[in-house]
Order: sequence, then C-alpha cells, then structure tokens
Amino acid sequence: MTALLVIAKEPLPGRVKTRLTPPFTPREAARLAEAALVDTLHAVAAAPATRRVLVLDGAPGPWLPPGFEVLPQCAGGLDERLADAFAHCTGPALLIGMDTPQVTPELLAVDFAGCDAYFGPAEDGGFWALGLAEPDPALLRGVPMSTPQTGAVQRERLLAAGLRVRELPRLRDVDTAADARAVAALAPHGRFAARLARCTPVTR
Repeated sequence: MTALLVIAKEPLPGRVKTRLTPPFTPREAARLAEAALVDTLHAVAAAPATRRVLVLDGAPGPWLPPGFEVLPQCAGGLDERLADAFAHCTGPALLIGMDTPQVTPELLAVDFAGCDAYFGPAEDGGFWALGLAEPDPALLRGVPMSTPQTGAVQRERLLAAGLRVRELPRLRDVDTAADARAVAALAPHGRFAARLARCTPVTR
C-alpha cells in the first residue's frame, strides 16, 4: 500500500485562503479552510494506506482526526516543502493538498503496479495530487509553483525522468469564492459545503 500525505497550513484567520477575502471575512475564510482540510483528512483516513501523514505549517488542532502522524513543513518555497515531504517516505507515497475537499477515498486508493507516478491535474494549471512509487525529492525542487504552467512543468519533469505516469481526474482547487461555490456543489454533503452555506459574503 501507499503512504498518504496531506500538506496544509493551520487554518488561522489571515494566513489561509486570503483570496476568499473579500467577499468573506478572514475568520470565515479560515473556517472554510478548516472545513476543506477536515473533509480532506477524513477522505485520507478512509482510504487504504501504510501511513497517513499531515505535513503542517503551524500547530494541529481539534480538527485533526486520529491516526495521523504530524510533520512540520520545512523552510523555503513550496517546491522545497513538497520535496521535503517526500523525503520522509521510503516507499510509495501520494501527496495531496487541502484545497480539494471534494476528494474521495476512492480517488486516493492508487496502485503503482504498472506505473511509477500518479499526477492529478488541477483546473487552474497546477496539480492537486502527486504520487511517486520511489519518492525522489529532486523531481520537485526547482519546479515553479503557483503559476498556470506549474502542472505542465511538473508532469514534464516526471516524464523526462523516464517515469511511467498515470493521470488522476482533473479537480478544481478552492482559491476564489466562485471555486468555493463550484466545489461545494460537487460535494454537497461535506463539511465544506455546510460551512459555505453558513457564510455571508459581503458582496455578491
């Protein structure tokens, strides 16, 4: 089986989901981030895994379900932090973020038989998941993050290394209020959708 990693920030006002403010307040944005993180962690908890690891910028709170190791994120850019997360793995590993609360345990039940890597593209040009049968931090270092070309560059890095890449479905990250509404509609019974329904945007 596979180690499942979630890289995340502690959901504190002003530190997470800042592109949701406005129309939401920093407190509402943090609560939405917490709901997205909890939905993600519960999907990971329900998926088969050898380890479940939260790679966290900040401190864990009561939102953390049992069964997770917590590792601190290293310093540096996102590429360095993702690379360092894989450096803590000695076998197959799949890493996801906290921005896709619509993820399901079924999507995370990856099998590396016949492939070396999994790649989950995001609609904004990035990626929501990256899996490596043999984790190699060098495959991530230097990849430009948070650009419309991030996913394409990362995928090309995998192919250039001679890896057999299997693609996961394309998912939408929650970055903006429009993203939040669209993702909540995809998972209407989740904590994220419930939290969004309790938020009151300043403007529409």
